[in-house]
Parts: sequence; structure tokens; C-alpha cells
Amino acid sequence: MSDTVIVESQTMRELFAQARRIAAFPSTVLIEGETGVGKEVIAEWIHQNSPRSQMPFIKINCGAIPESLLESELFGYERGAFTGAKREGNPGLFELADNGTILLDEIGELSVSMQVKLLRVLQEREIRRIGGSWSKSVDVRILASTNRNLRHLVEQARFREDLYYRLQVAYLHVPPLRERREEIRPLLEHYLERIGQEFQLRRRFTPEAMEILSNYNFPGNVRELRNLVEGLCIRVEDEWIEPHDLPAQIMPPAPAKAVPPSHPPAGNRSLQQQLDAVELQILKQALQEADSIRKAANSLQISHATLLRKMQKHEIKLS
Repeated sequence: MSDTVIVESQTMRELFAQARRIAAFPSTVLIEGETGVGKEVIAEWIHQNSPRSQMPFIKINCGAIPESLLESELFGYERGAFTGAKREGNPGLFELADNGTILLDEIGELSVSMQVKLLRVLQEREIRRIGGSWSKSVDVRILASTNRNLRHLVEQARFREDLYYRLQVAYLHVPPLRERREEIRPLLEHYLERIGQEFQLRRRFTPEAMEILSNYNFPGNVRELRNLVEGLCIRVEDEWIEPHDLPAQIMPPAPAKAVPPSHPPAGNRSLQQQLDAVELQILKQALQEADSIRKAANSLQISHATLLRKMQKHEIKLS
């Protein structure tokens, strides 16, 4: 497979149990989910666990190819079909995937005219090359994936209802990473090890950095997580990746600061204001006596991330 499947949450266990049952049959499958959740990984897993696993598995992104070229990519063309065509013609991806599986990624991007032609293939299990006068039967299992809600597109008359129901013989929804947080830590560790091996680097997350990452929502899902880990591996020079190495948007927001009155007499200050003043002095002393923020945190017996938050709260800046 192109990626490792990591399943820790109950939601994903149920999803893969469904996928295993579906894989045994040649039925068409529609896979929906946000960008980066792993729809392609699920599709490839279905193929590899199906009776067609030894046959071709071909992927095509329907949104990445101009409509003028997509038809010839999918169905092929005959000799002389258009200017620039190969002299001997060319088979399309459906022919190349015969007896195997084809993944139509981003199927929600198909134009209406291409939707009509795909519907004919699904209904008749035949394709006709551009410029051809004959049809050829193909035995291809179709998997379709999209980050859009096809049901809503049907309601907006932007996707054919008949094609929608042809595709949704079996349906899988891949949840976003924020709804399966049990998998964030294993995925972080997996990609850290995998990228480290690939780049011959040794990198590890400190507990504080891992805690911050585990609480991040990852709007870009697994793709964002993987790219984040790779970026950290090549940017950070030390073995340990610490909170200050993480991108700013991942860091938790600093706690709101109380705005005390300017130099109030001790007798008029609240308990919290007096405690803050004492805490400020303790932090300054610890930072002056230590060689680094991490050593200061150790001497205070608090985590590195906690000390950073307190420094932000008191606006302590090191020269």
C-alpha cells in the first residue's frame, strides 16, 4: 500500500470492518470525507483485500485533468480521432484496469457531460473509444471518492441523481482526524519514524510537544499531520522537537492577562494580584539562575510548556 493503516478508534474499527465486507464483492463504492482523511488509502485497502488484488489498481483525479482530455484518458481513442493523436490509437484507463479496480478521485468535479458518459459505462459495462465505431466490454470495479457532499450537489442540480445512486451501491464516510483523536499520537510516531528512516535522521518529540500536537485539531487531517512532521524533521537541528519548534498556529492560546491598576498600594491589591507578583519574582529568579528555559522549568518542577505559558502571561522576555 502507499501508506500504513493505523486504526485505534472505535469509529475507524467499524469503518474497516465495513470495508472488509465490501471488499469481497465487485460492487461500486462511494467514499466521502474531508480533504486529507485517507480516502485513497481506504480505496487501496479495499482493492488489496478483494479478489482482484492481483489485478491492476488505477487511480485518476477527475479534478486535475482538463475536461477536453479526461474523456480520452478514461476511454481512450482510435487512430486519427483528433490532431496529435497517436497513429495506432491509445487505450483508456478503463481498458487498462480491465479485471481490476479503478479509483475515480474527486468525482464531484466531473462536468455534467462526463457524468453522462460515466453513467453509460456503469449501466452497460462497456466503453467506446473516441472516434471508435465499436464498444468493448470491460470488467472493472469502480471506487469513487470525493471531499464534497454529493447528496447536496444533487439537490443543487450540479450532480446527476441517477449517477449518484449508481455510485452509492456501497457507501463509506471517513471521519476527520479531530473525531478520532486516539490515532493522532500513533500517526505522529509512525511518520516520525518513517521520515527519520527515509532521511536518515533521529528525531523525537518531547512530552510537552506531543501533548500540544495531540490537542491540535488538524484541519488538514492526516495529510497535514504528515507534512507537519516532515517539515519539523528537516527544520529542527536537535534530536528533540520542543514546543517552541512548532508552528505558531498549533500553539495553544496564551491565557488572558489580568490588567491590574497601575501600582496599587499593597493593601488595595486583590489576592490574585499579590500571588501574581510573587510568581513573577520567582520566575525571574529561576530564569536568571538557570542556563536555559528548560533548566529553569526543571528547577521549578514544572513542564517546559507551563513555564512558556507563564512567561507569556507575565510578558517575560529573555535577553
